[in-house]
Amino acid sequence: MPSVRELYQEIILDHNRSPRNFRRMENPTRSVEGFNPLCGDHYTIYLRIDGGCIADVSFEGAGCAISKASASVMSTVVKGRTVTEAEDMFEKFHRLVTGKPTSGADVEALGKLAAFAGVSEFPARVKCASLAWHTMHAALSSDAASVSTE
Repeated sequence: MPSVRELYQEIILDHNRSPRNFRRMENPTRSVEGFNPLCGDHYTIYLRIDGGCIADVSFEGAGCAISKASASVMSTVVKGRTVTEAEDMFEKFHRLVTGKPTSGADVEALGKLAAFAGVSEFPARVKCASLAWHTMHAALSSDAASVSTE
């Protein structure tokens, strides 16, 4: 069984090389641009919300391997979930990558996102891993056109 560090590297490499849902969405319900000035990451998150569920999610832009992989994994795990479930996942993921106490149930609920736990050891990379999540959160909870990790 691979270690968490090996799983982290495997997920980062896989999703950076072949990002899922990496495309511009036509006619999204909501879209928000996210910037990480420290690293230069810049992504736009697109959401199509139907009846309180995220029917489709995609992203486009450029950034480091961690930010692209995080956006890719995020897009796969929130698609088909309710807005409330996606917001709950945002909170759990944010606690995980910032090194705040997380229950075993929360980590289990995150599935492969739990591999990002190691990011908390590198404070400068937390913003990379959480950029897409903060951008999605803004798209779900406000009318913001853009967000920044600063």
